[in-house]
Amino acid sequence: MTAAEGRDDAFAALRRAMVEQIERHAERVADRTGRAAISAPVLEAVGRIPRHAFVPVEMAPYAYLDRPLPIGSGKTISQPFIVALMTDLLGIAPGDRVLEVGTGLGYQTALLAELAGEVFTVEVIGELARDGRRRLEEQGYANVSFRIGDGSLGWPGHGPFDRIIVTAAPDLIPPALLQQLKPDGRMVIPAGLDDDQRLLVVAREAGGRLQTTEILPVRFSRLMSGTEAADEQG
Repeated sequence: MTAAEGRDDAFAALRRAMVEQIERHAERVADRTGRAAISAPVLEAVGRIPRHAFVPVEMAPYAYLDRPLPIGSGKTISQPFIVALMTDLLGIAPGDRVLEVGTGLGYQTALLAELAGEVFTVEVIGELARDGRRRLEEQGYANVSFRIGDGSLGWPGHGPFDRIIVTAAPDLIPPALLQQLKPDGRMVIPAGLDDDQRLLVVAREAGGRLQTTEILPVRFSRLMSGTEAADEQG
């Protein structure tokens, strides 16, 4: 066995252990999420994706721990359980068109691409957007479209969307994202002030009425506008 093959085997074992951690975590918080388990398609996709390929090289040894990790530019890759839970809450069907706000280095994007027909991902920080795109293309994902810009505005030219997922927290749900959600569509988004964020599921009924459900308390980076990102990188 070569050294590379040995590393791949080790990562595969760590990935299986991570999936088991996610399953146990889901059981522990079932009374708060309303679901005792993450769906099989989501867990199978999590078990396929090399999470170590979507973190900085120095973070690769820690990639399969059930915790968030820094990815640069003051941002993090979310805890695997939260990624799996948010994806499961979306209820993606194979032909769905999904908008992701916050590409980061592309791990959540990869999971969406495994499950959906098309993924449209927007990242406000140019360095992360370019790095995330490179990593996704290296992994062979061909059903993802990329944009650098203010994710709170969505991607009007490609909407409306069957599903929307937001991986950073605004104080309030951006109106543009609500407008780009199809009838019978669903959005999963963290929202609230820094010390009082909640993970929310927003469902648009066939007649257009919106219904919002709180899932559990969370802690995400703030959703930045294009102006804020330019100022920070300025």
